[in-house]
Amino acid sequence: MITGVVSGNIFSTINHPFYDGKRLLIVDKTDLNGKRTGDYLIAVDSVDAGVGDPVLVVDEGNGARQIIGDPSAPIRSIIVGIIDSVDVSPF
Repeated sequence: MITGVVSGNIFSTINHPFYDGKRLLIVDKTDLNGKRTGDYLIAVDSVDAGVGDPVLVVDEGNGARQIIGDPSAPIRSIIVGIIDSVDVSPF
């Protein structure tokens, strides 16, 4: 799983029928301290996240398809949670 911050929306007029009615969001990846890494991904929104929300993303196709419930869905990344807080304890 990946942590990130939603930075924008993707809009398309032509897409695979699977994506009809689904929101695609741009997610900037973050490190354990919540700082943006400079990398991003595009993910389907399943939790009604919005721009600025810290989120938890599954970035693995089979896991995303299991969450959607469609074994043939053309999907790789899905937002599965909005993060309230992160607590990193030292070892």
